Amino acid sequence: MHVLVVHNRYASAQPSGENKVVDQEVALLREAGHRVGVFERRSDDIAARSLPAKAALPLLVPWNPGVRRELADRLRAERPDVVHVHNVFPLLSPSVLAACADAGVPAVATLHNYTQVCPPGTLQRDGRPCTECVGARTPLPAVRHGCYRGSRLATVPLAVSLSANRRRWWSGVERFLCISAAQRDVLVRAGMPAGRLAVKHNFVPDPGALRTGPGEHLLYLGRLAEAKGVRLLMAAWDEIAAGGGAGVPLVIAGTGPLEPEVAAWAAGRDDVRYVGLYDTAQCRQAVARSVAVVAPSTWLEAFGLVVVEAMAAGVPVVAAGHGAFVELVEDGVTGLLHRPGEVASLASCLRRITADPVLGGEMGRAARRRYERDFSPAVGLERLVEEYRTAIAGRSALARGGDTRAGRGDGDNR
Repeated sequence: MHVLVVHNRYASAQPSGENKVVDQEVALLREAGHRVGVFERRSDDIAARSLPAKAALPLLVPWNPGVRRELADRLRAERPDVVHVHNVFPLLSPSVLAACADAGVPAVATLHNYTQVCPPGTLQRDGRPCTECVGARTPLPAVRHGCYRGSRLATVPLAVSLSANRRRWWSGVERFLCISAAQRDVLVRAGMPAGRLAVKHNFVPDPGALRTGPGEHLLYLGRLAEAKGVRLLMAAWDEIAAGGGAGVPLVIAGTGPLEPEVAAWAAGRDDVRYVGLYDTAQCRQAVARSVAVVAPSTWLEAFGLVVVEAMAAGVPVVAAGHGAFVELVEDGVTGLLHRPGEVASLASCLRRITADPVLGGEMGRAARRRYERDFSPAVGLERLVEEYRTAIAGRSALARGGDTRAGRGDGDNR
């Protein structure tokens, strides 16, 4: 199969699970013998642009005609079987879908977040869940609240793009790949075409080493941001410390807007180590030495790559009991779920997992079995190729004048 992957890479200064997923899928397909090309832009390149070019960038967020022409030309020249779209913000834009239509190539899109119904894609405002724009005809609430980076001005291009391109997304993509059933449920309630929304979990490469022993530390691995529950974790750890501690240190690895706050909080403490940004090898080593990996997100995670990476290493997870975490973590079997946003509940789960090494060992083994069954590369490849074939068949039926999409429960394509 010949696949062209379309992706706007996130800035390299901060870890991106989405970049990782794209790279791993490309490598997986190539290893299986498929021909895979990449059409990409890099957010890192924005810094090198001239001031006029930077000033004009928001105008290209809803529609980039240059990208449409360039991609359409490449599609006509290479004739791939299918185009797989990932992130298009800010340098690509939904014009990539018009290029696919121009060249008559079916498009599949992985939905890594909630940008189809929420301009910043987080379903969160001021540290709390928010669905004010979900199902609304226009995302004006997001502009009014300045939901993207706390700025009304910065939110406008995203809101305009969502409004102007809603119909193009919903009619121009043969298969939407949701990364969890929880995410799909939200999008279906928002009116997206249910018949083209499939659940395809992200896969994780086998790390090659499983945890041995009970583990040496608790680990938070990810972006240091409010939505990831970092402040909640710090408050829970302070509560545990006030009660005598957990017996193992908390290791925090990552970078992000809360980095100064986290570094100051950890400074001078024996029970906390802030280690900055780990590379891939360091991440795998840190996970494999963990009593548990902590994922206390306050927003509704669409997936949770770090959760599955822990499972792959035979390590249980302590996660917030909402969003995709509910379907990834079986409470009491492969990990523990705490009540979202509650300090005392998170502290209680952390105490429990560190106090009972036998329970931790049983959970870790169960987590590894779940990984092998649902999140391994073999499973990921099978599901990915299956969705490509479905998209190709759907476009072929349309070309023959037999569009079956309405019959697949698409609903209202507003």
